[in-house]
Amino acid sequence: MKRGCFVTGTDTGVGKSFAAVALLHALRRDGGPAVGMKPVASGSVRTPQGWRNEDALALQAGSAPRPDYLLVNPYALPEPTAPQIASALAGVRVELPTLLAAHSALAGMAGGRVVVEGVGGWLAPLADGLEQSELVRAIDLPVVLVVGLKLGCLNHARLTARAITADGCRLAGWIGNAVEPPGPHSDAYLGLLRAALPAPCLGLLPYAPGADPADLALNLSAD
Repeated sequence: MKRGCFVTGTDTGVGKSFAAVALLHALRRDGGPAVGMKPVASGSVRTPQGWRNEDALALQAGSAPRPDYLLVNPYALPEPTAPQIASALAGVRVELPTLLAAHSALAGMAGGRVVVEGVGGWLAPLADGLEQSELVRAIDLPVVLVVGLKLGCLNHARLTARAITADGCRLAGWIGNAVEPPGPHSDAYLGLLRAALPAPCLGLLPYAPGADPADLALNLSAD
């Protein structure tokens, strides 16, 4: 973890971006550098500086030193949909060498400590013929899985953990993110997740709409 990680989720909408920014702040607790990266982002707005994505901007703001936006997010796609569709609509070809060059530059300025946020769930491709696992293997980072704590999360978490391992990548740990108010069996679900997943829990993020991820970084372990 001290050299960075790749953050994926059990699905879209499970708080992957929030957890990635919190994890970035957790990595910076020792005073060392750490920077964020969102290689491909769907759902961007046009600004005077170009297309910008909210999640990528949050990662940029949480970085120290603060990298150029185009390194944080090489592909900012306008449409808020799957990258394969969004890139086709934008007439953009997402290519692995561009992503690797940006990551190399970020790693150079942060001593290798880069928190890379993926897209959607693990098996959502970055582009036609480009799986997220290919990027992860190329940059040689461990994977952190964000589990959206809700009904069905046990199945989604176990399936994702198996897929990560089957793709030749290493699951370093998981983060539980409460995407809805805790229910009567929340503690039991956490117990099942801890027992079922082949990696340690790095922390739990409470249900806190509107919270600043930097304020919740103490909930996470970056060891």
